[in-house]
Amino acid sequence: MQTASYLHSNCYFSNRSSFVKPNRCVKVSLLHSSPIGFTGRIPTCNFRLPVQKTRLFVIPGTDDGHPTVSAVDENTNTNHAPSSEAEFLSNWLPPQYLWRGLSVLVMAGQVIIRIIKGKVHWRNTLQQLERVGPKSVGVCLLTSAFVGMAFTIQFVREFTRLGLNRSVGGVLALAFARELSPVVTSIVVAGRIGSAFAAELGTMQVSEQTDTLRVLGANPVDYLVTPRVIASCVALPFLTLMCFTVGMASSALLADSVYGISINIILDSAQRALRSWDIISAMIKSQVFGAIISIVSCAWGVTTIGGAKGVGESTTSAVVISLVGIFVADFALSYCFFQGAGDSLKNCF
Repeated sequence: MQTASYLHSNCYFSNRSSFVKPNRCVKVSLLHSSPIGFTGRIPTCNFRLPVQKTRLFVIPGTDDGHPTVSAVDENTNTNHAPSSEAEFLSNWLPPQYLWRGLSVLVMAGQVIIRIIKGKVHWRNTLQQLERVGPKSVGVCLLTSAFVGMAFTIQFVREFTRLGLNRSVGGVLALAFARELSPVVTSIVVAGRIGSAFAAELGTMQVSEQTDTLRVLGANPVDYLVTPRVIASCVALPFLTLMCFTVGMASSALLADSVYGISINIILDSAQRALRSWDIISAMIKSQVFGAIISIVSCAWGVTTIGGAKGVGESTTSAVVISLVGIFVADFALSYCFFQGAGDSLKNCF
């Protein structure tokens, strides 16, 4: 162990004999050599020196492998717990998923309030409506056509074996109207439009364009978020209706050309099974799904941090969270809309 101490400055006398008394006084006797030839003893002098209590403690981590001893004043305050705790609290940030989830709720409330008050940028809303609606029709229709043909293969094979050919159209119509059309359309829109919303707003956030809008006196929620939410909620019901129509048409063509079930039989069965509430529920679901996609994507975009890497992470996370929200909302709405035993297929037999 190496020792180190802090020494107070003292007087040093040459040619003296001194000793320390118990009362913290230094007694010094000076011997004076006179050139005349006699030696005289000058009376002793007492010098009161301040003595300060010290305390030794060991601090590890020296270069020679031994702990170091240092002196610390008793009056020194070594308890830094309050300051360190304050520093920890000042540097603490909530988890990202927590404040992003709260931002979704806050943004949804702001959008609803602005729509009620009429604070809508209509020009930007029409641009976003064109982007969500007409430019997404091709992908949605192509996806629904192949999904419809895939389901037709599974249903027709089993129903034909059971002799229930006249029920194929009704089952396909109910499946498309209640579940497949709104869910498939929303998944396609989430992958195409939701990712674009998150990437665009994320880039604007990291490049401080949203701050520029605030400086110019424009509210980013009014100019960026509300038009996208309105466009998604308006466009998705029409996309869902078109996807339902194309899916049923592709199913009927496949059943007629491959399995020999007439198109008229499928359409008649679908007409008997469907009710107006089935189409209305599909439209309501698609509106809810559109709101989830747009709000989540915009919230993830405006809370992006970390530059280009953060934009990519926000885009991926926005699409994933939107899909999870779509499936959760689909379960909740289906449970509310279709309770109890159904009797829609009894007219098909």
